[in-house]
Amino acid sequence: MTLRYGFLGPEGTFAHAAARRLAGVESGDVVLVPLPGVTQAIDAVRAGAVDGALVPLENSVEGGVPATLDELVADPPLIITAEVFLPVVFDLLVRPGAELINVKTLATHPHAEAQVRRYLMTELPTAAVTMVSSTAGGAKLVADGEFDAAVAPPIAGELYGLEAAAHDIADRPGAVTRFVLLTPPSSPPPATGNDRTSLVTFLSENRSGALIELLSELSTRGVNLTRLESRPTKASLGEYCFFIDCEGHIADQRVGDALAALHRVCADVRYLGSYPRTDGEQGPVLEGRSDEAFVDAAHWLAAIRSDGTS
Repeated sequence: MTLRYGFLGPEGTFAHAAARRLAGVESGDVVLVPLPGVTQAIDAVRAGAVDGALVPLENSVEGGVPATLDELVADPPLIITAEVFLPVVFDLLVRPGAELINVKTLATHPHAEAQVRRYLMTELPTAAVTMVSSTAGGAKLVADGEFDAAVAPPIAGELYGLEAAAHDIADRPGAVTRFVLLTPPSSPPPATGNDRTSLVTFLSENRSGALIELLSELSTRGVNLTRLESRPTKASLGEYCFFIDCEGHIADQRVGDALAALHRVCADVRYLGSYPRTDGEQGPVLEGRSDEAFVDAAHWLAAIRSDGTS
């Protein structure tokens, strides 16, 4: 069966470049569907119009992507089944033959503008910058003659017949965006030994030590965090939920036990998926936290409860 995955379109966006790296795209088992925004891509999954949506979750310069984070705590729930890390390279794209000195109007996406702001202030201080829904959309507008230039990925220049008046113009070179594939909830894939588990936790009450209590449930079981970010719950000012990424798979005893403990002490815990990690290798499991150690401890406790012997 051919799967359909939505992404922030049109073709030529960073999301499109990342989506092309997903398993099944090259073989034709996955068809990519451009959609006008992150929220629309996620809504399409919930409506059953597509099987999944590849959306940006975080950027090494700008941090978390609010639209994605907010949707991860909305209903109906979705889970992460894959991730893609994409190096972010911005070009200043113009129509063939155009010169930098003649750029008076420029179109780009707000996240892109934030990462090239100092370049634009230095090289194009008088250019009028307009925010559009996607970097590729800005490139298309340049090709259509509506703007003089766009800040967009090189792939957009290739697709829309534009030239790079300047290449790799980011204020901080080497930026990376992490994309995640969201799908309806399903059974987790088998553990690979190098996995990541994502979740959102809601504190039971705002009191001294509440966050430390939450984190200690992970720490004492040797579960290493790869990301921790707070977001407003939108219920009232000062109330936050916490997005957590950690090493390991829900099938790992230490990870499953930690999530069960969080369920006991938190007002709510939303499981967001366990999936292969693609940005490095999982660290060693601490002594006494392996699956075998958890099984041995359970047998030891059961024997005591049965006949009092240890």
